[in-house]
Amino acid sequence: MAEPEVRISGSGGGGDEGDVEMQGADEDAVEVVETGAGEDGTGATQEEEKPAQRVTFVDYLKSPIISLIIGSGASQTQLTAHKALLTRSPFFSEKLSSSSETRVELTEEDLEATSCFLEYLYTGEYFPHKLSTGKLEADPSAPETDETGAQLLKHAKVYTLAEKLGMPSLKSLSHSKIHLISSTALAELTYARYVYQHTTRTDLTIRKPVASFWGQRSHVLRHETEGSFRQMCLEFPEFAFDVLSFVLDAEEKRVQRRATGGAAGDEDGSRSARKRARGQ
Repeated sequence: MAEPEVRISGSGGGGDEGDVEMQGADEDAVEVVETGAGEDGTGATQEEEKPAQRVTFVDYLKSPIISLIIGSGASQTQLTAHKALLTRSPFFSEKLSSSSETRVELTEEDLEATSCFLEYLYTGEYFPHKLSTGKLEADPSAPETDETGAQLLKHAKVYTLAEKLGMPSLKSLSHSKIHLISSTALAELTYARYVYQHTTRTDLTIRKPVASFWGQRSHVLRHETEGSFRQMCLEFPEFAFDVLSFVLDAEEKRVQRRATGGAAGDEDGSRSARKRARGQ
């Protein structure tokens, strides 16, 4: 059998020296074409993809200043922040999509919650900070035990604001701080009222621990709230239903364990889903 003919044609140079011929049968000829370095066959070298440039904090500070109008009437306050930081929030990214926009009105938002949001944007935390010990740093302006619900509401308002602004990490941080505050029954009820007034029924992250807390302690705490617990149940039927559901579910599990000879444990509601202490 005749040896096959192989022709190698170089497209990069001129002349006949680029061709090498091995004579043989024509029907077995195989031609291999070298197209050069470029994938498009032109011989041109394509430019390598460059890695994304790192955005520095200075880059954020070079961005335009945006005015935030918080509240309305006599209590209206103007805050400012850099656009590049604000647009990390989907809410502000949409509001500031126009390059000429330099003002955003937040007339319904809480001033303290908004300032906590801005502090978080610039530092990654907001006061009071979480310590490595699992506690919150001391706040000289706040009592050791929250008796009015003010400390609980501070973080609850940051939570609902973070939900609106599309900031899940801030939402998670604020929720974790709620569980580190020692509070009284009246403070807890104030907090529960805010939660059921400003969150949706599908937000189990914040609602379920509230229902669990009251479901385990309502037989005692309702006497400490001077009728406010009854008013809360009438005002927010979803709260009453969630608490009742927790109590009935816990009792059902209790009955099932007794029927199977199991021992009582955490599933019967003997421990709160909320880890923080409550002031007596």
